[in-house]
This record gives sequence, structure tokens and C-alpha cells, in this order.
Amino acid sequence: METWKEAYLKLQNGSDVRGVALESAVGEEVNLTENIVRDIAMAFAEYLMDKKEDGVLRVGVGHDSRLSAQELKRGVINGLGRRGCRVYDCGLTSTPSMFMSTVLEGFEYDGAVMITASHLPPNRNGLKFFTRDGGLESRDIKAVLERAALISRMNYETEYHRAEDADLTGAYTEYLRNLICKEVNAGDYDHPLEGLHIVIDASNGVSGYFKNVLEPLGASTRGSICMNPDGTFPVHVPNPENEKAMEALKRAVLAAKADLGVIFDTDGDRAAFVFADGEEVNKDGVIALMAAALSEKYPHTTVVTDSVTSDCLTEFLENRLKMKHHRFKRGYKNVINEAIRLNQEGIETHLAIETSGHGAVKENYFLDDGAYMSVVIISRLAVSLREGRRLEDLTAELKKPVESREVRLRILAPDYKEYGRKILEDFRIFAEQEEKFHIAEPNYEGIRINFQDDEVKGWMLIRMSLHDPILPLNFEADREGGVDVMAERLRPFLERYTELRG
Repeated sequence: METWKEAYLKLQNGSDVRGVALESAVGEEVNLTENIVRDIAMAFAEYLMDKKEDGVLRVGVGHDSRLSAQELKRGVINGLGRRGCRVYDCGLTSTPSMFMSTVLEGFEYDGAVMITASHLPPNRNGLKFFTRDGGLESRDIKAVLERAALISRMNYETEYHRAEDADLTGAYTEYLRNLICKEVNAGDYDHPLEGLHIVIDASNGVSGYFKNVLEPLGASTRGSICMNPDGTFPVHVPNPENEKAMEALKRAVLAAKADLGVIFDTDGDRAAFVFADGEEVNKDGVIALMAAALSEKYPHTTVVTDSVTSDCLTEFLENRLKMKHHRFKRGYKNVINEAIRLNQEGIETHLAIETSGHGAVKENYFLDDGAYMSVVIISRLAVSLREGRRLEDLTAELKKPVESREVRLRILAPDYKEYGRKILEDFRIFAEQEEKFHIAEPNYEGIRINFQDDEVKGWMLIRMSLHDPILPLNFEADREGGVDVMAERLRPFLERYTELRG
């Protein structure tokens, strides 16, 4: 029988809390309720108390457009209030703005709670926690959940607390507008985007506010889509990586004859882009575009990315932009923390970014923020057009692999983490014995193999999923048929494992 502690710890997803908040047709058991988040909020308040010597704790609470948001917000407010916190209801807002509530003048909260499950299905929800030092780490989340499990064993009378309203989104909108004015530095300083046309896809999440960043600065947002908050997500999955979502943005950009399209996920911490000609800025392309936009300000800086970026990107960053490319483990917190570590070691690092659309810049607290990424790129667009260039010109020299493929193998073994660890251990031995397999070093996630022979030029990466019983295989080749050649070379090894399914 599952213990209280096990039930609460099951809600941990890396540095977030996530669970099932609503009943659905798939029959998933609800495990994130008003009372459960009340206990977690109480535990978070105690976590903050441990760090503050005196005075009343001030904590902000915000949420995305999910249908369960109001119920869970009530639980969070009651939990914080029960521990004596002064609570501020920031309403519908983005995850990055909730972190900014701890540092923006006029707010400067001791802590912040964001109620969101990012791009997950409508019946899911979750919690993210912030202090002015950034988001809580995985170890902190575990400690908070362990404390919440103890709290849950106590009997509490129903007790309701009120929160004060706070216009965080308005303040954050003004902050972003000021950044654009400063970066573009146009002749008409207050209208640096005059004549620009930007299409926004807010994915029916929180980012409809972004038009209020752009329009007062002179830009048109005519033709924008999915702008109204709707937790059923009626048009497409609220995920910039989703093919249907990206196709919707492409159509909108072309129909409006816009200069750029930007799409956000539900809670606004990720973004992706479409050029004026309807071309998607692909995963490597987003990284290249951000790096190019920052290159004049931070020449020769290190760029930290996740492990699945291509060699074409490395060539662009290092040969074209004269930056250093540092691949690291997947997971936005992993990438950001690695960038922070490099800076602490004296290695100048200004950009940490995943292929998923999570991007963080040193000058912005290393906060993964889709709106800030958009500000950087839109500002660069305005400057480029003023100089008689297109935004696309910044990444024109970025090559694309001839072929790329991701294969996800499911691990059926009960202890999938141990089974996956053994596969990786065995694979290293296998690769060391194969003449055509060249292990890439250094490598911080899984095992990456380079191929440079007569049949194929390319690479593959075998790794464990961060949270699921999945063994992803990533392939890229510079010749047609190269992926198939690499997959065939890998086949004899994979056939040894009976608890893998393609």
C-alpha cells in the first residue's frame, strides 16, 4: 500500500510538481487536489521561513489558463495564509513573470508560486516555485514534498484566507516594452517597432498579453491566433514543438503577410518562431538566431545547449559567430545551471538554451522566458530592417543536416532506470570495440558516436529520458541514407535486450 510520503513524492517532476487535477476520459486518478496543494503551499512557506530571519513573508501566486487553476489557487492561498504569509493574487500570468515578482521594483516578494503544467493535457496541472535566487532545484522540491506529506497527516479545520490583487502582468509588460526601446534605440525612441507586423500564437494560454508589449511600440499584431485563454486548448496542443501548432502559425504569418511569427506554450516560458516567408525557425535555428542576435553584445561567449543539437550548429556558432558551443544534459534547469557553473569558473557564458524552446540569458537572471527571447529577436529584427537586412540573414550560413531522426524505445523492465543504465554501460564497451564507432568526448548525457567513413558522415546519441521509461536514439547524417546505415550498425547491439520495444 502506498504511503503518504510516496504519494506526495510521486508528484515531483524534476524541479516542478505535476499531477492529475481533473477527471478525464482516459480514467487517470486525480492526485492533485485543493487540499494537497494547500499542504504543499504550507510546506513551501516553511521552506521560505527557514531562509528569512524575521518579518512577514510576502508571496505571490499566479496561474495559467487551465480549467483547474481556480480550485488549486484557492488551496495555495489557503496554505500560505495558514502559515501567516501575506499573499498576492497575480491572476492569469506567465511563469517567467512569477519569478520576476521576486525582483521587480514594487513587488520584490519573498517567494512565488506558479500554477501550471506547461504543455501537458488539459486534465493535468502543477506548481512551480521561485525565490529571488531562481526556481527551486529538484532537491528543494523533494524536501518541500516530504514536508507536505507530514503536514497532510494533521487534521485541519476548513479555513479560508484572502489574497491581495496584484497587477503583475501589467508591470511585466511595461518592463518588456522598456527593454525593446533600449535595445532598438530608434530615432523615435518610444515607437521602435513602427511599421513592423508580428503575428502571435498564444496557444490559448497566458501570452495574449504580449500584444500589449508590441502594439504601444508601433507594431501591428493583426492576424494573431489563439489569443484568448482557454484551458480546453481547442485549436492545437499548447506546445511550440507540436507540428500542428507550428503549421497553424505558418498559415497565420503568410495570411497576414507578417514580418515574423512567434508562438508560446501555455505558461509563456517557451517560444518558437516563423520567418516572414513561412519558414519555421527549427530547433537548431532558434539557438543560432538567439546567439546571432546576442553576438555583437557578447562576442566570443560560450553558448550552453542540450545534448541533441547538431554538428551543423556547432560549426555555425564556433566558425561563423566565433562563440564556443558547450553541449550538456537535457532539461532546462540542467542547461541553465551548467551556464551558471561555467560563469562561476570564469568561463563567460551568456546564453543557455534547449532545442525545446527554453532559452535563458545571463542579463535576464538566467530565466527561461519565451517573452524575453521574443524581445531579443524582435529587437534584432527592428535593427536589421533599419540596416536594410532581413532577420533571416543572421542565420543564412547555418547548414542543415541532410537527414535527421529520433527513435524512442520503451523500456519494459520494472526497474527501468537500472535497465537503461546497464544498456548505456554495455553500449560504451560495444562502441569502443567497433572500428567505425568514435565516441565523442566530452559528452554529458548518454553516449554520442561520430561516424566519418565512406558510407556515412554523421552522429548518433543514445540516452535515457529524464523522467520516462524511454531510451531515445537521435541520428543525423550529411548524406542520404546515412541514418539507415547508422541504425543498421546499431541493430546487433539493441537486439540483445528483450525488454526494449520500438
